[in-house]
Amino acid sequence: MSLRYIASTALFVAAAWGLSAFAQDTPPGAVQPKRTILDQHDQSGVPGKEIVIGTAELPAGTVIGWHVHEGDESGYVLKGNLILKTRGQPDRVLKAGDHFFNPRGAVHSLAAAPGGDGGVALSTWIVDKGKPLAEPVK
Repeated sequence: MSLRYIASTALFVAAAWGLSAFAQDTPPGAVQPKRTILDQHDQSGVPGKEIVIGTAELPAGTVIGWHVHEGDESGYVLKGNLILKTRGQPDRVLKAGDHFFNPRGAVHSLAAAPGGDGGVALSTWIVDKGKPLAEPVK
């Protein structure tokens, strides 16, 4: 095994751990949100930064709990209806085709809109390398 493979695997596991912690607001026994990392690269010419692309699938009734990122998140709703909650701002109802932005440190949550079938969002994060992709916040 190469050192690069081991480092990449460690980063993937750290990112997956950080993402798995956000189902805490979904009722026990309910279907949980699913996060998938699609791509991850060092940011060219910017030491200590990486670009991560991933999806969040939120079945009806699910919530990704309050969290922050060590960098910026730019997202796009691929399917369904979602609610973006950002502390200190009004809730935003998002439908397929809408986009959103969460600056570094913004405490936010994403939920499937009530009465719908859930939704899917695609996000790109530009974050500090070696840190968890996201950190849960109460």
